[in-house]
Amino acid sequence: MSILVQNIIPILKAKAIGNTATAVIDTVSIDSRSLQNSANTLFFALVGPNNDAHVYIEDLIATGVQNFVVLHIPEACADKANFLIVENTLDALQQFAAYYRSRFNFPVIGLTGSNGKTIVKEWLNFLLSPDFNVIRSPKSYNSQVGVPLSIFAINEKHNLGIFEAGISTVAEMEKLEKVIKPTIGILTNIGSSHDEGFLDLEEKVKEKLVLFKEVEILIYQKSDIVDKFILPHTKTFSWSFSKEEADVFIYKKEFEDQNTLIHYKYKGDSFKLKIPFHDQASIENAISCLMLLLHFDYDIATIQSRMVLLFPVEMRLKVKTGINNCSLIDDSYSSDFQSLKIALDFLESQNQFQKKTVILSDIFQSGLANEELYSRVSQLIVSNNINRVIGIGETIAAFKDKFVNCITFKNTAEFIANFDELDFENETILIKGARSFQFEEIVYLLEEKTHETVLEINLNAISYNLNFFKSKLKPKVKIMVMVKAFGYGNGGLEIAKLLEHHKVDYLGVAFADEGISLKSGGIQLPIMVLNPENTSFAAIIQNQLEPEIYCLKGLYAFLKIAKEKNLHQFPIHIKLDTGMHRLGFEEDSIEELIATLKGNETVKVQSILSHLATSDDLKHRDFTLSQINLFDAMSTKIITELGINPIRHILNTSGISNYPDSQFNMVRLGIGLYGVSNDPAEQKYLENVGTLKSVISQIRTIKAGESVGYGRKFMAEKPTKIATIPIGYADGISRGWGNGVGFVNIKDKKAKILGSICMDMIMVDVSEINCTEGDSVIIFGESPTVSYIAKKLNTIPYEVLTSISQRVKRVFYR
Repeated sequence: MSILVQNIIPILKAKAIGNTATAVIDTVSIDSRSLQNSANTLFFALVGPNNDAHVYIEDLIATGVQNFVVLHIPEACADKANFLIVENTLDALQQFAAYYRSRFNFPVIGLTGSNGKTIVKEWLNFLLSPDFNVIRSPKSYNSQVGVPLSIFAINEKHNLGIFEAGISTVAEMEKLEKVIKPTIGILTNIGSSHDEGFLDLEEKVKEKLVLFKEVEILIYQKSDIVDKFILPHTKTFSWSFSKEEADVFIYKKEFEDQNTLIHYKYKGDSFKLKIPFHDQASIENAISCLMLLLHFDYDIATIQSRMVLLFPVEMRLKVKTGINNCSLIDDSYSSDFQSLKIALDFLESQNQFQKKTVILSDIFQSGLANEELYSRVSQLIVSNNINRVIGIGETIAAFKDKFVNCITFKNTAEFIANFDELDFENETILIKGARSFQFEEIVYLLEEKTHETVLEINLNAISYNLNFFKSKLKPKVKIMVMVKAFGYGNGGLEIAKLLEHHKVDYLGVAFADEGISLKSGGIQLPIMVLNPENTSFAAIIQNQLEPEIYCLKGLYAFLKIAKEKNLHQFPIHIKLDTGMHRLGFEEDSIEELIATLKGNETVKVQSILSHLATSDDLKHRDFTLSQINLFDAMSTKIITELGINPIRHILNTSGISNYPDSQFNMVRLGIGLYGVSNDPAEQKYLENVGTLKSVISQIRTIKAGESVGYGRKFMAEKPTKIATIPIGYADGISRGWGNGVGFVNIKDKKAKILGSICMDMIMVDVSEINCTEGDSVIIFGESPTVSYIAKKLNTIPYEVLTSISQRVKRVFYR
């Protein structure tokens, strides 16, 4: 892409301010945090319900970005850059993408449906890439923002596009259709996803089909409801399990080992197709791919030889704990230029070490000549401050000189043979390779070995929940996020890195060692220690943490050590007791507090705070308001008498929602960040963050009269199929969740816990579930939720989350 900004103005119907006559852009961005932003970037300042990118423009200008599409020019930025002022920046992004798409004339496959879009897209890319130079949506970039960003990756060498479109309500698909302009349509499975955005199934189907209003052919599973809304002029190519009049009729399925043999009729003849899956979803997705290959007139032998090689699709970037104090970012199943940019941005958001290494295979399907491709890759590596590149593949080895500090190997086996000489230690490692290079073997070598139970943390959900609560704040109100208790059990450092990436104002921890751990991990944000012990004051000072001071004894102790160390204006936080009666200065000690602090230059009162006892229970509204009023009065007295201007904060997660008029200068977000609300109405707007998973270790069938577990607490009344799962109370599962009270989720079905929960294992009833050893088990997540478990155990979600043992591996993904 190389476009004069002057030529973009009429496309967007924008009012231009600045020197746009000679400005040229070669990339588009919506992410202010990306290190790939440059002087030739066109930045669209998107405004959503939870975020406004205009607040980041001043920082972007400071990093060299010069071209912006905005609703208004921030006051501090006038005359400092080029601005294109539009009525709606998202509409402008889509308009520019539609214009850019119109510059290319080759077949474009548009995919939509409730399920299977990304998998079909990735499989089609695999199946067609030997014959086409494919451009496709990276990962699952199928939203109102993701689709335009995908389109901007097209270049002149591409000759086939595959783009997916996802919608959640009406009037969205028309916008995506204008951007994608598909020539071939594929409708995947229509399920229950996003049902809440539509009146009924018919409205959903009708909206999905808008994507295909101008396609040359539509591929779909024949059904009465879809047929009802297909436009009369649309040419179709249909398949079915039940309707023999479909163009392709699937009349039989046979299962053999791990494969499925599909028997189908097409143009009067019968054929067989073997695919390496058993599950219904994969079978349907594979048939969608078959249909496209038939439409492209591939011969049966080629179809069979390629489709038998289909593979599970990994759609997530995962953060894993590595050997020798390393952090791994596992993206070991794809290698294309666009997804490399995404992975490098993710690396920066999760980087825990100064040293950054990228292990990279040959890059395929870029649409660029190798010389230009690896020059661009080199630029990305430089802009993201990568210290070391390990290239694997004969092509990248040929361009080794384009990279600083680069070592190459001709294949993965050669890398493994030299593994011990590469000295991986105290660094963040991005592992990104095409599937054919089998980089999962590299991940296995670098990953710290733990047992099969993992707590998966969805970083997208954390970002979403953070922005949800930020949207409730008044302008200029700061936000402190609590990452105490190992990030409420979810993983402190990794989450702190993400929060620092989102530029929150403060982090809060309970004890000094938690804060020291974050500082040692490279966190630069100010960190407040809420429950400091006097013996930890020296360590707090040494590590530039900020203590909460809640009593005169603690104040005197801190002032003594501050004087000994000749401190000046060291930040402290004064805690007031307004009714919680846990920690804090009470009213009768305020005078002495003021007298002690007056004229003291060793410390600075950075903030004054208190804590609400019943912010989540509106039955106690009067008591909460009395706390807020007392806090206002006490803090005002301190501020007035000392002549200071500190931050004030009293609201926690529930307080943010229930007492919006009492935000003062800052709020403290805790459990809400992790997707848990005490308000059922609010809960539906939050996204689940943590999913605790394990696997089935063994399956057995016991006879009537036999027992399960310690104490023979469960006695079988009939033959019962039992699955044993390697997780127990040593991992944080309450023993009260056993003996039929609780359940786990296997294959989207409830499996009741039988007998007592053991230290390292639980046993569940899988009599009605078609499962095998090694199958995944969800302990909590979407179902059961931590809130549901807490209610059944007569406790709170905090306890369920924070009980998960440190021996359970945390896997972070986006």
